[in-house]
Amino acid sequence: MTKVVVRIDELTDNNILELLNQHRQEMLKHSPPESVHALKAGDLRRPEIQFWSAWIGQNFAGCGALKELSSVHGEIKSMKTKDEYLRKGVARALLNKIVDEGRIRNYEQLSLETGSMGVFIPARRLYRAFGFKQCAPFADYFEDPNSTCMSLKL
Repeated sequence: MTKVVVRIDELTDNNILELLNQHRQEMLKHSPPESVHALKAGDLRRPEIQFWSAWIGQNFAGCGALKELSSVHGEIKSMKTKDEYLRKGVARALLNKIVDEGRIRNYEQLSLETGSMGVFIPARRLYRAFGFKQCAPFADYFEDPNSTCMSLKL
């Protein structure tokens, strides 16, 4: 398996900013605008959000974030792997880091929202492998046929 290094990131690298923009554009291709919940880079710089980048050697490979919803509940945001690094352990490494951080913070639960269409099957499969289960909408989410909410009890 390829060694993936995950580190806290300040969101200044243009490669990361481009991937986040690409992520939003892809979401808009598969979902109506009201169903797209991917954050813009500026929104990921809020104090309640911790952002990580993943690297293989000197190459940026992906990113993910954890948003604090309350003292016991976090939300996974902006999980994205660059296409050339798919199936190389990038998303798994990021998710491991985020789940570990949730435990360090003594969260009782981590939640996420992802798409319900076929293109999102690999993401839902990864989350299920970590123990996430489908759940009702949380935080500001609402019932939406284009969305799947999932959560993990820590």
